[in-house]
Amino acid sequence: MKYPILLPNIFNYPFTYRSDLKLKVGDYVVVPFGKSKITGVVWDEFEKKKNKKFKVKSILQKLKVSPLNKNTIKFLNWFAEYNIVPKGMALKLVLLSSIAIEDKKKEAYKDFKSSIKKTSLKLSDDQKKSLDKMIISSQKFRVHVLQGVTGSGKTLVYFEAIKLKIKQGFQGLILLPEIGLTGQFEKKFYEYFGFKPAIWHSGISKKTKELIWSGVSNGNIKVVIGARSSLFLPFQRLGLIVVDEEHDQSFKQDEGVIYNARDMAISRASFENIPINLVTSVPSIETYENIQKGKYSLSRLNQRYKNASLPNYEIINLNNSKLEKQSWLSKKIIEKVNFHLKKKDQVLFFLNRRGFSPHVLCNKCFNSFTCPNCSINLVYHKNKNNLLCHYCGYKTLLKRSCSKEGNCEFIFSGPGVERISEEVKKKFPDKIIEIFSSDTMNKKKSILKLEKIINNEIHILVGTQLISKGFHFPSLNCIVVVDIDLSSQGYDLRFAEKNLQLYHQLSGRAGRSGKPATVYFQTYNNNVNMISDITNSNPDIFLSQELEIRRKNKLPPFQRFISLILTGNNERKLEEESLNFKYFIQKNIEGKVLGPVNAPIFRLKKKYRMRLLIRASKSMKLQNSLIKIIPKYKFSSGIKLSVDVDPINFN
Repeated sequence: MKYPILLPNIFNYPFTYRSDLKLKVGDYVVVPFGKSKITGVVWDEFEKKKNKKFKVKSILQKLKVSPLNKNTIKFLNWFAEYNIVPKGMALKLVLLSSIAIEDKKKEAYKDFKSSIKKTSLKLSDDQKKSLDKMIISSQKFRVHVLQGVTGSGKTLVYFEAIKLKIKQGFQGLILLPEIGLTGQFEKKFYEYFGFKPAIWHSGISKKTKELIWSGVSNGNIKVVIGARSSLFLPFQRLGLIVVDEEHDQSFKQDEGVIYNARDMAISRASFENIPINLVTSVPSIETYENIQKGKYSLSRLNQRYKNASLPNYEIINLNNSKLEKQSWLSKKIIEKVNFHLKKKDQVLFFLNRRGFSPHVLCNKCFNSFTCPNCSINLVYHKNKNNLLCHYCGYKTLLKRSCSKEGNCEFIFSGPGVERISEEVKKKFPDKIIEIFSSDTMNKKKSILKLEKIINNEIHILVGTQLISKGFHFPSLNCIVVVDIDLSSQGYDLRFAEKNLQLYHQLSGRAGRSGKPATVYFQTYNNNVNMISDITNSNPDIFLSQELEIRRKNKLPPFQRFISLILTGNNERKLEEESLNFKYFIQKNIEGKVLGPVNAPIFRLKKKYRMRLLIRASKSMKLQNSLIKIIPKYKFSSGIKLSVDVDPINFN
């Protein structure tokens, strides 16, 4: 008998194989492919070949793995079509290094045994109301948004919803935007449920991944907490998906297979016909629009847990308070911080720039140090004493010969967190100070550092936006925004929305245990109304205004954008190819093609980059036409195309 077998590679169709085995859709098999053996899945339709005779090879083996859910297969077919990627590459997201893991003995999963303990934590009346809304018609697909001020106990509400699903025999998936959150979150989960969830992200070992993959597939693992890629695990009986911090831009995968994990989670829930909960303090503009249209249901938590008050806001106008030379902290800020430290408050200095200085130049030859592979500045990291590219990872030493004479004399323009930390140490020499950024929090010792922060053993933090991502620091009652940047870079249409979400999240780190807290904005910017807007306790006011601007200008979410990036080694050849490609596609699609233009980061990882942007009405027509037309265009040697449906960043 013949079977269609989809393989995890760049093909958009399954291959035909034969076998005497009785197989069904979703079975995992091993088949010959070229000179190698490869794992594939029995798919739901045959390849479409026209009048071509081909030799049909035999399936070598059926694997002892629970079959891939038919609804998951339908989701993967849709995923490939929506994101304009080959079906085989969609399947590759499900498999583990292109293989399926056979079932293990039941004892192997004993650490994940889901015996739910009784909890002493009790929901408030508002939390109970939100839970009731969340679990209405919770057997079928629906999108529910749980919106609540930071620190209002949103996590407890959806923990209760997951508990109900586990008791009904289902599995649950919690998506988090950052792997740095999983450690603290795992502890909170264990305290509530009394058993370990499976943690899934790029940092876990191959052995652990194999155990989790097989346990999810055979139903022995009930709850997964993970980053984007956990969405593609082969759940046997998925019953509920939760996307925490649904607004977070980190849910966008922008390398390899490009997709938005939040949007794809909603689609997977739809195909599985199960409920999904989006959790946030400030919804994304897309989610907000769907709430307004009545497409998503909504419940709110307007009070912090145990009635802790929200922080106050104070603006420190730097036009009235001159900074000392090579200083970024005003005298007024130092006074405020001393006041908080005397009260045993923890303090955070916030600056969303890694390293010591984002721009280094020579005082003699005026040479600015840029990456040789990318068209961006190298960032000086004093702790490592090197210049680093934050895009391609290029490193070089600071010391170099000057074109004038001798060695270069360096000027460090602008501060990063390392530079602020250096100044803070001078101002507060007797305090314990730590930097909180992706450079310092991606190692094993970060768990120990988090414990020290929670126990108030660290007096002052200097952090980037990573610190705004949902951490709970009970003693943090003073936040200093070193330099609030309200100047939009012209190519980022989401800048206002990002600012709103960032500063709401950041403010939410303060005052969580009930003590009075203040966020200080240090700025030269006189736009006080903008700061008031983005810190307003009701973010809906700002979102409504932003939505109206998008509507008038026919921007997402009212139109679809698809970004096409062409890359190549030869700049002139790339420009010609980009124009030829534009003329080719615009004849065959229902949409307006803008460009080509140089991408804002024109050179990345030694490749030049040109951008085309297609805008059209929101339907699958555009993707359907692009899927058909792109394979018909023959790109010149060395030119590559990447497609980004619903782009978030325009770099």
